[in-house]
Amino acid sequence: MTSSVPTPAAIPEGGRIVVVGNGMAAVRLVEELVARGAGDRVTVLGEEPHAPYNRILLSAVLEGTHRPEAITLRSPEWYAEHGIDLRLGTRVVDVHREEREVELASGERVAYDHLVLATGSIPTLPPIRGLVQVDGRLHEKVHAFRSLADTDRLLAALTGGPQRAVVVGGGLLGLQVARALSVRGVETEIVEGAEHLLRSHVDRKAGRILERSLKRLGTTVYTGARAVRLTDAGLQLDNGYTLDTDLVVLTAGGRPSVSLARRAGLTVRRGVLVDTTLASVDDERVLAVGDCAQVGRRTTGFVPPAWEQAGVLADRLTGGDAEYHGHRMVARLRATGLDVAVLGDPQLTKEDVPLEELAALAGQGVEATAATEVVQVANPITGSMRKLVVRDGVIVAATLVGDLSRIGLITQAFDRGTVLGPHEPGALLMGFAAGPSPEETARTLPDDAEVCACAGVSAGALRACATLADARETTRATTGCGGCASTVNALVGASAAVSR
Repeated sequence: MTSSVPTPAAIPEGGRIVVVGNGMAAVRLVEELVARGAGDRVTVLGEEPHAPYNRILLSAVLEGTHRPEAITLRSPEWYAEHGIDLRLGTRVVDVHREEREVELASGERVAYDHLVLATGSIPTLPPIRGLVQVDGRLHEKVHAFRSLADTDRLLAALTGGPQRAVVVGGGLLGLQVARALSVRGVETEIVEGAEHLLRSHVDRKAGRILERSLKRLGTTVYTGARAVRLTDAGLQLDNGYTLDTDLVVLTAGGRPSVSLARRAGLTVRRGVLVDTTLASVDDERVLAVGDCAQVGRRTTGFVPPAWEQAGVLADRLTGGDAEYHGHRMVARLRATGLDVAVLGDPQLTKEDVPLEELAALAGQGVEATAATEVVQVANPITGSMRKLVVRDGVIVAATLVGDLSRIGLITQAFDRGTVLGPHEPGALLMGFAAGPSPEETARTLPDDAEVCACAGVSAGALRACATLADARETTRATTGCGGCASTVNALVGASAAVSR
């Protein structure tokens, strides 16, 4: 724990738990509370009219590989079965901390003993003239992409037969949306203000590889350019280009939703400032989890840390002493034809120094460099790049683009903190043949190996599940980014556990 994280205070035990928000972090928290026998103490206030759903898979709904009902996390019936008071389509407008009540838009007040803010994040509009009309509504060509309602609206627009789309933002969400539109036959372009794609997750070299891959898939990418104006002629860029388009999809920019916390007089920086118990530094009865929570100087923005926080918070609310001290970030791009995985902090890079034992790869069209802390293998012919950042023999970060054949082994070493020998990092990256099949992986993975990074599910837990539906219900595997689906399918129902 760093000095920037406030010292935690004890969370008062017992009483009614009111959760504001019904996203992925909130659902996980409720599941954890149910597992601890506290479900009948919970009220959930969700602003959207839908049952909670997996936001990561919205691009799959847009692409057409998933139906909307397939991404539901928990049905209203599940909440009722566990004694949870679920209220959908309910907006909270104020928190009255002295009375320990939240006020709804209807004027009703709901009492709490513990209030959990799981308000997530909200999109921010980029400074593009013409996005908003005189009446305050978005231009009919413009679409946000943050919710199921946004997805439905965009799908409805596609039925009119638009031929061209521009996606503003080259982050994870932007690439997923661009690929989904392309798969549906829409000619799609990406505009990214940074010098390369996925700037927050990968370096320039990996970003360029992604750009070339997208071009091969038929998507034009404009990096180092910003959209400045939407007119009848199209979307104008600051480099002088005007892109003719039928649709503009906004995926760039988002911030924690903290207006409710700010009105309640809580300390807010980027997110709601909490200590390691996830309680507000101002009020031990008000807590925050997920995208809206800030521990020290960091907010999360990803599902795995939000779910980790949910487990800590559920433990504290039921008398435990767990604390949250940060997380290991795992990000996976979910887009047809694009393979990207990022583990740990992408900023952990040092000057590259050649490793003698990798020099022989130069004659195979492969660039290979390494240093005391960085090992990198790039193949410009196949459009792949794999990089490990190693400290004291332990993988602390990794980036894989275009080739995820080694993702299982690397993730296992990363999660366990395995100390590697001097030549092992290079050997770990240098497998050019296809990686093991999911079936082979299922036979060899030890029971304690983590398979689903989003939900923190081990191979042993999955082998104990009779069906995929059982695995989803009891472990939540595959309900995050979905990248573990093939391995989970191979593990489910396996009768014999593999020892370490």
